[in-house]
Amino acid sequence: MPAKKAKKRATRPARPKFRLSSPDFRPNGTLAMEQVYNGFGCKGENISPALEWTGAPEETKSFALLCHDPDAPTGGAGWWHWVVVNIPASVTRLEKDAGRADGSKLPEGAVQVATDFGSPGWGGPCPPVGDKPHRYVFTVYALKTEKLDVAGATASLAGFMVNANAIAKAVLIGKYGRKS
Repeated sequence: MPAKKAKKRATRPARPKFRLSSPDFRPNGTLAMEQVYNGFGCKGENISPALEWTGAPEETKSFALLCHDPDAPTGGAGWWHWVVVNIPASVTRLEKDAGRADGSKLPEGAVQVATDFGSPGWGGPCPPVGDKPHRYVFTVYALKTEKLDVAGATASLAGFMVNANAIAKAVLIGKYGRKS
């Protein structure tokens, strides 16, 4: 029996991997006191870290950035620390302290949604004293839409809308704990 000829596959150029990074902390590294919340017994500066992303799909129409603590003792819901949507597709970074509550350091058009602290903007880590270090999961989503209508939305509803429109995502995890 003659050997079958191998089909030649069309090769596409490899798409760069969608990546999220920060000059302020390494992957799985400890977040600095600069990022820690100032309240609830925590004495940080509550400054959001700088974040940068590369390799987003060409069809991206906007980005969203969400930061969530899945280890928060909330009965399974975790804790939303930062929610930003409608970041223009031309933007590939958020500067340090972009998470100001007034949105003054965000790219034009970007909108912050109230976090579990009850207001929009960055709410830094502040886990209970004695807990093992919590994970702070920063996720940037490439979206198939230019704008999400999040007026009055909760962080969970915004997260639902982001996931429903996501075409790719990149994750960066930071950690923080408070000793007893």
